[in-house]
Amino acid sequence: MPFSFRKLEIPDVILVEPKVFIDERGFFMEVYKATEFEINGIKYSFIQDNHSYSKKGVLRGLHYQLKPKAQGKLVRCIKGKVWDVAVDIRKGSPWYGRWVGELLSEENRLMLWIPPGFAHGFVALEDSEIIYKCTEEYDPALERGILWNDQALAIDWPFSNPILSEKDAKLPLFKDAENNFVYE
Repeated sequence: MPFSFRKLEIPDVILVEPKVFIDERGFFMEVYKATEFEINGIKYSFIQDNHSYSKKGVLRGLHYQLKPKAQGKLVRCIKGKVWDVAVDIRKGSPWYGRWVGELLSEENRLMLWIPPGFAHGFVALEDSEIIYKCTEEYDPALERGILWNDQALAIDWPFSNPILSEKDAKLPLFKDAENNFVYE
């Protein structure tokens, strides 16, 4: 099996560890295989890939896209190191308003599956690049977000004064954020 899949404290968020084959020439690994992902509960098609570079201390998020274009994301750090966070925003979920975070790095090669119905954000612990596969195309009319340091969420970010975009600095609190997700 080319991957191991581990459900996190919020079981719909899954940490994916690829099997890496290393020898004197370098390494090889599969980063996605539809049949393996489906067998392990990730039954989505990916239709957009994104690549992001962030300087150390940059925090991006917490972002999500409303239905009908809600995005699931498979996130991987290919350079550097990021602290990646998913917040359950599905009304009625037993984990509503709770978050999970994982360290993703070029060294550990871990990937984080964040399904639709979650807000996503990350902070670069060093200059970093991430790539992520999305289940829906980006639609600016449906893009929403939540303020990164909302005390109601109590996310344990490793930076207390990150670098933010003007847009991310003005995102609403969790209680005020538009959200059309319901736990099923």
